[in-house]
Amino acid sequence: MGSTSAENNGTGNNASAADHGTGNTGSSGVGRRDLIKRSAALGLVSVPAMSFLSGCASGGGGDDDGDTEGTTSKSNPFGVKKGTKLDVVIFKGGYGDAYARAWEADFRKRWNVTSVHTGTQEITGKLQPRFNAGNPPDLVDDSGAQQIPIDVLYKNGQLLDLAEVLDAPSADDPARKVRDTLIPGTLDAGMQGGKVVALNYIYTVWGLWYSGKLFREKGWSEPKTWDEFLAICKDAKSQGIGGLAHQGKYPYYINVAIMDLIAKKGGLDAMKAIDNLDPKAFVGSEAAEAAVEAVYEVVEKGYLMPGTNGLTHTESQTRWNQYKAVFITSGSWLENEQLKQTPADFDMTFLPMPLLPGSKLPFEAIRAGSGEPFVIPAKAKNLPAAKEFMRLMLSKDWSTIFAKEANSLTIVKDGVDPNVRLRPGTQSTVEASKAAGNNTFRYLYTEWYSEMGTAIENASNELMARRIQPKEWLKRAQAAVDKQAKDPQSKKNHRD
Repeated sequence: MGSTSAENNGTGNNASAADHGTGNTGSSGVGRRDLIKRSAALGLVSVPAMSFLSGCASGGGGDDDGDTEGTTSKSNPFGVKKGTKLDVVIFKGGYGDAYARAWEADFRKRWNVTSVHTGTQEITGKLQPRFNAGNPPDLVDDSGAQQIPIDVLYKNGQLLDLAEVLDAPSADDPARKVRDTLIPGTLDAGMQGGKVVALNYIYTVWGLWYSGKLFREKGWSEPKTWDEFLAICKDAKSQGIGGLAHQGKYPYYINVAIMDLIAKKGGLDAMKAIDNLDPKAFVGSEAAEAAVEAVYEVVEKGYLMPGTNGLTHTESQTRWNQYKAVFITSGSWLENEQLKQTPADFDMTFLPMPLLPGSKLPFEAIRAGSGEPFVIPAKAKNLPAAKEFMRLMLSKDWSTIFAKEANSLTIVKDGVDPNVRLRPGTQSTVEASKAAGNNTFRYLYTEWYSEMGTAIENASNELMARRIQPKEWLKRAQAAVDKQAKDPQSKKNHRD
């Protein structure tokens, strides 16, 4: 979550899911992942709201004497006080935490504010007791499989409205607000009740991935249709290679395929129907039916990499790196998450989801958007420093630091120094984003409705194991939508 990340997110997303992010996100942990998100970080675990009513404190940050208020000025819009401490918790999934340590070092040079740094995949385990006791960190990358769902934190009044940060002067151009320097639409994933309460920082692209080296050796061309995709899977199977690997223990990832196919087949209306909890979001949706049947065909024809249903995200991805499968679904945290396992000549490459017959969106269309939610707890001890830290995250300097250390892009427009050389997988996502242009889409239900997202993932797990058929998957997914629609809070979230 990892995510987001999945990840590691991006479940975002999220934007890892297991320990990316999601890979959210994921992952994950997501790589990035989790969003995934990974976000994503990305809605893989539902934590009951009542769990925040009990617990004990552990850890701590902020200044010992509690005085963190400095004098505000044009160069210090939030009144950071020098000599204080900042408590930072980072989901250490697919993106690692080296980027955050670099940020913290720069922040200390600028403000003489020292950091208490925690890099972990155990977000819920380490932070839930602290939130319970009113002693949260100052800034949190809330992603991965153990993400505390953003909607749960929001409902419990635990998150700061980030409007003040977004409306502050940009560190790059004081004449512009921070929000005006960001890629359009990237703040949407962090909204709850009409407020931006989570900053989904990483610009994540979701889809299929393959090895350019393997494709060249086998003489395969990028499949643009689902039939072409299946033909490559069939050829691979005949040569003892799995067609598709998926991160079986984290079904967030296979939903990348299912949900992408729904959006591309049915267009933005089909996607929005799910986010808007339409009574025909799944049952009665031609796009949803075609998508889940297409993915199930991979299962029925034996094109899955053997054993993939029982593997974690990293186990599946490592076997994919060993050329035991042609394709794998993930978000753009994948490359950084697999750095140590990827052969030097692997040539990791991103692929938009191939088209089903009669698809309304073009092949170049991709699911892309913000993942990996960063939050400032409402009861943070050093709010001035936390706000300034987030403002600097949205500067080109810190965005470039992230690209160097985590091999991924951020939501800052043109936020990477052009002299920075990107790895093959990351470069392929840049090219895919350019080719997609305005043909991008992004689901928000993973951020808005964590319980619903988990229910759909559970149904996908059953589907991939052949314990249910596509029609039953549709019924279970629709039941999750209908249950969520009964929550009065859901009426506050709507996409036009």
